[in-house]
Amino acid sequence: MAKNKRQKQSRSQQLKNKARKTLNKKLNKKKQNYVVDTSAIVNKFLQRLIEQGLTGKIIIPDAVIAELENLANKGNEAGFIGLDEVANLHNLKKRFKIFIQFQGPRPDIKHIKYARSGEIDALIRNLAFKNRATLITADLIQAKSAQAYGIEVLFLRPKIIKPKKRRFLDIFTR
Repeated sequence: MAKNKRQKQSRSQQLKNKARKTLNKKLNKKKQNYVVDTSAIVNKFLQRLIEQGLTGKIIIPDAVIAELENLANKGNEAGFIGLDEVANLHNLKKRFKIFIQFQGPRPDIKHIKYARSGEIDALIRNLAFKNRATLITADLIQAKSAQAYGIEVLFLRPKIIKPKKRRFLDIFTR
């Protein structure tokens, strides 16, 4: 049965599954620096991590805020969710041992033009590298790229929402 499942998976899916196995998925409760990627914010992972014991300095790249603003300006729900999540962090810092800091450059025209090629992700990784911080992300490619640079990564796999199967009424079956 397991063999049939493996055969049904595409080669790229097999590679992704193998890549996920090499990523850190456990929270280190030791006080340290963290840089948060857009994907972790949009998937609402931060509040849960803080409630589970994440302590230290949470660095939110200005590039992430720029991405969230861009999404919100386009009417994309993820942008509003992300901005709400970041705003909510200020309430959490009163109850938990966290310090929030905004750092790094905002993306310029080159970064925006080549965003799909990873230019904005590179800004975020660079910030994690400079701060000797753990990168928190739900983006597999971002996680593997950071790992290639020797950056510690906390990879949080987003929930995959499968669309419901629709049943269509066939009017000719009467």
